Amino acid sequence: MSSTDGRSGGHDDAALDEIELAGELMIAATASSGDRLPTERIDEVLLDRPDGGSSAGPAREGDG
Repeated sequence: MSSTDGRSGGHDDAALDEIELAGELMIAATASSGDRLPTERIDEVLLDRPDGGSSAGPAREGDG
């Protein structure tokens, strides 16, 4: 029996999305040849998602 039986899945879904994003960032980081993952690559990983990046939050335009 699951520990989430009878609860709404809203928080669980958000936590799973965050875990998935963190995993994708770790995969990208291990595939990177540098010491740091470039900001542009981070943006690609977070925003290039099947749902259009909506789980990563709103896209920020005009920063900088």
